[in-house]
Amino acid sequence: MRIGYGRVSTRDQHPEAQADALSAAGCERVFIDTASGKLARRPELDEALRTLRAGDQLVVTKLDRLGRSLEHLIDLSGRLQDEGVDLVVLDQGIDTSTAVGRMFFQILGAIAEFEHALMSERTRDGLAAARARGRTGGQKPKLGERQARLAREMYEAGELTVAQIAAEFGVTRATIYRHLDRLDELEASRRETPPARGSS
Repeated sequence: MRIGYGRVSTRDQHPEAQADALSAAGCERVFIDTASGKLARRPELDEALRTLRAGDQLVVTKLDRLGRSLEHLIDLSGRLQDEGVDLVVLDQGIDTSTAVGRMFFQILGAIAEFEHALMSERTRDGLAAARARGRTGGQKPKLGERQARLAREMYEAGELTVAQIAAEFGVTRATIYRHLDRLDELEASRRETPPARGSS
């Protein structure tokens, strides 16, 4: 059985293109989430994963519709492999039932490990620099984009809890979660905005 999964952002609530492509690819059931950001819940993805059985295929239009991050994507592909389920990505021509498709995810895994090591190093350097400058009193009402990026690197490195990251910046846990979501939405908006006419 082919099970299709798609995701649209909360700003773009038009899943028809993904649903049509998945149906045309022979998917017997299609699950669509409306969610933005790495921390957003994806109940339809959870349901799709529960539906899959050994020998089935999970079909998506693009990799970024499936994974919240590179590490999440690697974790999902490992789970599918353990359960005997293949992953098919229509736009990128990936099919893990083939040797080339399996090799692609092995390469992704190596990249994720390298990226994690770099993030850990940047996190340690950022914390050391912040301590050297000293912390000013009082809670900040919000984080700047640069601070939000540093907070995301700390979060993805997995070495600190959200509460510890919030303490480093003098804000609440809710503020960290809110700014991580806003940063994801900002980056998604930049990717989706076409370049101005005449720009090089």
